[in-house]
Amino acid sequence: MPTYAYRCRECAGTFELLRPMSESSAPAPCPEGHQDTVKLLTTVALTGSASGPAPVPAGGGGCCGGGCCS
Repeated sequence: MPTYAYRCRECAGTFELLRPMSESSAPAPCPEGHQDTVKLLTTVALTGSASGPAPVPAGGGGCCGGGCCS
């Protein structure tokens, strides 16, 4: 389940809620009980390391590794 960040327009506090994607646009009262909140735009950062370029899948086919091209 994704986590969504919100900001309260009344107290300027920020908070996060863990909720299903189907409820992402539902109103989210702040922990202080205020109702005037707005969902914040969040980004996801993926980190890792690579020792070299990604391996090329076997099968040829040029643009898509043989899945749709020949």
